Amino acid sequence: MLGLTIEGGASRTVYSCGILDALLEEDIMADKIIGVSAGAAFGVSYASRQKGRNYRLATEFMGTKKYMGMGNMLDPSNRCYYNLDYAWDEVPNKWLPYDYKAFEEYKGEFYAVVTNVKSGKAEYMPVPRDDKTWQLLRATCALPIMFPEIEINGEKYLDGGIADSIPYKKMMELGCDKNIIILTRPRDYRKTTDSLTKLCMKYYRKYPEFSEALRTRAERYNQCVSEIMTLKEQGKVFVFTPKSVFGVGRTEGDPKKLDRLYRHGYNHAKWAMEDLKRYISK
Repeated sequence: MLGLTIEGGASRTVYSCGILDALLEEDIMADKIIGVSAGAAFGVSYASRQKGRNYRLATEFMGTKKYMGMGNMLDPSNRCYYNLDYAWDEVPNKWLPYDYKAFEEYKGEFYAVVTNVKSGKAEYMPVPRDDKTWQLLRATCALPIMFPEIEINGEKYLDGGIADSIPYKKMMELGCDKNIIILTRPRDYRKTTDSLTKLCMKYYRKYPEFSEALRTRAERYNQCVSEIMTLKEQGKVFVFTPKSVFGVGRTEGDPKKLDRLYRHGYNHAKWAMEDLKRYISK
């Protein structure tokens, strides 16, 4: 059974979009998919087999002020760096139509990771096939401070990457003996507890478990990447990681930069395709 794990990284995840489109060209469809943050948000277009949709989203919409920017943060009805209703309702339902029928017909399972604000723990939720306002995707993408807390079934959630940035172990628990893992940072990247994380820890101090998850995130992330690379060397997982992100940051909207990162992912996947097919088939 083939599992696909897609790390988040906001705009950096456009690298993953190129890989996903290359997989679609080769009709490689995972049996189970798990995405974190933008990994889930972009991953649903792979599940619906809409090749090129993510590219259009990145190069035509993400760079607009209506999609993301401080103006949205100052809107009291939004309180988010991203325009929530525009990005997760108007765009997929009007301007860049999402194929809900194709997603419903996807025979596999699709999970998004969220972090429970009260417990600080990761939760792995099946992505609903019929939610046209994408509440779960809003929650998995909800960066601390930059998003409001997203409520689902009476619980409050934020970005899944806080508790589990690269949930490949969940795929293995679900029975996937072959696993593709898409990372959005170069192989030599090591996460640190920066000043923004420390600010977030203070901001969410009324949620001590969540604050603790923020404190330990860098250490847990680095350990996870180390484990993944060991498994890669053993031939147990197939890993994609960018050579460079070409200066693309979390909130990058420049179409030219995003185009370059997308093409890097696409070309990387095409270059590695025969190795990937051998890994899947053996």
